[in-house]
Order: sequence, then C-alpha cells, then structure tokens
Amino acid sequence: MYSRLWFQAHRPTPDLSPAPAVRVTTGRWQRPARRLASLLNPSLLNEYAFCFLNERYAIKAPSDWNHPSWEKLWLYNLHYFDDLNAEGAEGRTEQHRALIVRWLAENPPAVGIGWEPYPISMRLVNWIKWALAGNALAPTWVRSLAVQVRYLSRRLEYHLLGNHLLANAKALVFAGLFFQGEEARRWVEKGLAVLDRELKEQILSDGGHFELSPMYHSLILEDLLDLLNLLRTYPDAGVDPAWEARLCKLIGAMREWLAVMCHPDGEIALFNDAAFDIACPPAELDAYATRLGLLACAPGSGPIRHLTATGYIRLDQEAACVLLDVARIGPDYIPGHAHADTLSFELSLFGQRVLVNSGTACYGTGPERERQRGTAAHNTVVIDGQDSSEVWSGFRVARRARPRDLKVEQRHDGIQVRCAHDGYRRLPGRPVHKRRWKLGKGYLAVRDEIEGPCTEAQARFHFHPEMSVEISEDCSRGRLRLPGGQAIGLEIRTGSCVLEKTTYHPHFGISEPNRCLCVGLPGRVSEVVLRWV
Repeated sequence: MYSRLWFQAHRPTPDLSPAPAVRVTTGRWQRPARRLASLLNPSLLNEYAFCFLNERYAIKAPSDWNHPSWEKLWLYNLHYFDDLNAEGAEGRTEQHRALIVRWLAENPPAVGIGWEPYPISMRLVNWIKWALAGNALAPTWVRSLAVQVRYLSRRLEYHLLGNHLLANAKALVFAGLFFQGEEARRWVEKGLAVLDRELKEQILSDGGHFELSPMYHSLILEDLLDLLNLLRTYPDAGVDPAWEARLCKLIGAMREWLAVMCHPDGEIALFNDAAFDIACPPAELDAYATRLGLLACAPGSGPIRHLTATGYIRLDQEAACVLLDVARIGPDYIPGHAHADTLSFELSLFGQRVLVNSGTACYGTGPERERQRGTAAHNTVVIDGQDSSEVWSGFRVARRARPRDLKVEQRHDGIQVRCAHDGYRRLPGRPVHKRRWKLGKGYLAVRDEIEGPCTEAQARFHFHPEMSVEISEDCSRGRLRLPGGQAIGLEIRTGSCVLEKTTYHPHFGISEPNRCLCVGLPGRVSEVVLRWV
C-alpha cells in the first residue's frame, strides 16, 4: 500500500546530465532469442506500421505514441523496440535508426506511456542488445539511455512486484554494465540487490515461476539467459562470479520445468494468462541456451512428473499426454495473471491437442477479459454458474480456490490422480468439487463429484478447433476425429450433455471457434471416458 501511494505521488524530475562513458566489451555477445518481426513495410523509410497482439496500426503523428483509443498493452509493445532484435532485424537497420531518432524527438523525458517503468525497462535492454550486436549508437542516443535509466532507477515498480520488478532490475544491470563509472556501479548494485531478493521469491523449488503461467515463466527464463549473456560479455566489470553460477543453476531448473509444461507439439500449455508468440517459443529459448554453452535440458522421464512447488502434474502414457492443474491460484499478493481454472487439464493424443483451456486474447478490463479468466472457459466444473475463484476487474481475484486432498497413484491398471478444492464453499450449502483422473492403456476417465448441495453443476470439456466432434442422440457416447484421421471414442457414463459453441484464444487478439462438451451432474456425479487405439 505504501508503494502504491509513493508511486502515484512521487514524480522525479529527469536528470539530463551527460551520460557516463560506455564500457568496452572484453567478452563475446551471443545472439539472443528472437521474436517474430513486428515492424511492417521495412523497405519504406519514415513509414512506421507495426503489428502487435495481431492488431496493426501506423504511427503517423507524434500523438500516436500515446493514442487514446488503442489498447495500452499495444502501446506498451510499441515502446519496447523488440523489432531491433527480432527475426531478420539485420535487414531493417536503416529504418531502426530512423525510428530511434523519431522516438527521441516525439517522446520527451517523463512524458507519455513510453516513460512508464516497464516500457523503459524493455526499451533499455533492447537498445543495449542492439548495440552489443554491432550497431553504433549516436551520442544523443547514449545520452538518452542514461536519462532513461536514471529515471527508471527512481521509479521501480515495487507497487506491482512480480515480473515487472524483475524487468526493472534487469534493465538496471544492463545499463550499469553498458556504462562505466561510479553512477553505473550504483545501477548494477541496485539491480543485483533486487534480483537477489526477487529470484529467491519468484523462482520456486521445482524451477517454476510463482505466477504459475507458462508464458510468463518463458519470459523470465529469457531474462535470465540475457543476464548470463551480459555477464559473459563484461567479464571484467567486477560482478561477483557467483552470479554466473547462480544464473546457470536457475536456468537449468526453469528449462526443465518448461519442458514438462509443453505439449508434444513443442508449445506451452495454456494455464492462467498464457498465449503463443508473446514469449519466445521453447525451442528458440533452448537454442539460445545452447549458444551460451549450456547443456541440453534433461527434464526427466517416466509416466508421472509432479511439479510439487507450482502444483502441476504431467502424465504420459504411450499416445497420451495429460497436463493437470492442481495448483493454488498463484501468489496471494499478485493474482493478476490467474484464471479460475482449478482442477482443469489439457490433453494431447498422438501429438495433437485434443482438450484445451481457452487461452488469453486480451488484457484490460471488461466482460470478455472476465469471461476468458472464468471457470467456464476451462476444462473443469462450474457450480451454480459461478467461478471457482472470484476473478474480477481484469487483474483481480477475491475469494479463491485452494486445492486439497491430492493423491497421485501408479496402479497396475494405470495412473490415478485425485484432488478437490474449496473454491465453491462460499456458496449456499458449501459444496466442494472433487475430481479423479484415471489414465490407462488407451483411455482417460475423468470423474467429477460435488460434495454438498447445489442447484446445478456442469463439467466442461473444450475441444481444439481442429477436432471433429459428434455426439449420439441419447448423449451417452460420441466420436472425435483428429486431423490425421485417428478416431477417439467418447463415453458419457452419467449425466446429460450438450455441445456448445465457444471460442479458443491461442494468440492475443485472436478468437477461433471451437466446441465445448457440457456434461451435467444431476446426481452431483459425472464420468467422461475417452478411448483410443
């Protein structure tokens, strides 16, 4: 609360004094991970059109850097300058240089969205990465870097914490090593002090990031790879050598966690706020780690991999991969990227996603954001039309579900996982949702039970858009078909069902039509079985 009040009240005056001297590199900068290009029309100088979050806009006037009708997250991305280090960036150098000149002319110090701490942090890192790749910075650009980092150092986002504060600290370290002298040393020390505290808090013992989003986990993993790259580029800058060993250890654990949380298609599972193409793909992060000389990731094997600290479980059985969410909602004080998805799961068969959470297409506030965070958008049970955790206002959570009674068993006939949660105990009758997954040779059975009274309960199963789904007239069975032609049998052993039209959001800004099997629990019990050969 203090930090929130301080951040609103404290508006530092930009320090426009000359920049410190730039430090000479004595190590070798390795090419970092690359995102998709976002700058459009690269052959046309002075025409700046961008695609972020699958939305396209052109920057035609100085006011467009803070356009009032464009999404704030889109404008944030505009000020990051990710394209300087994106795929094919070498062919856009002339336009990049002109764009930096324009940004400096149209974004005076401390004015507009571009001078908020998070965009400053991202831009500082991207400009320095671009310089380390061999692009010369003009003296006015170097001076602007110093002005930006001085301003950032007095605007760290303690009121938000989480991934924002880590990004602030990373930027301080980048700037502190890029420059030299007493002022730069203070930036490095401040950044490393924040990193020391926050990495202990945010990276859990199983290697997962504490906000429990595979997408944000990937972003933080890239941050640590960048920091390792930077330390090796400036080996004589006086940073404690223990930092390199610590980063290598954390990176190894985070890579193992990420490998467990990916489907056979190589992309992340969509738990909590997660979508493709925001973070670099896992394969790109692995390639970056390889360029840094890190060993190949060895996440372990076996039919059960339980990430106990974060609360996810991966089950593998021949053609099947099942990812289960038996996790808490996230850090009590930062639930902003959490969804009401307790006891949800995702399923791949024969390398193809079959059951999917609905993903994330938007931020901000509004009914669509709340719907995508709500329980009904996930493969779990809705009771009396309510969310299992009370998600609201875009990034808030009130009363939240807590998993309990988890039991994981390897049996002669397969793997069985049982878990319950208390998220609905706020409702009349204090009902509890209990779920059992049973994965055996050629089948997955999901049994749901409501302990305690309720008016209505519904188990929801969202199919990937490429799945063909047919249900019999008596709602007792159905047939699924994968794009490759494999057939999957479907049994609804208890309860009635209906196929509902809904949407899937694997990318920001995109909604794909798909279908959801909605199974009633008239006797407070349902069981759905999928069978394959």
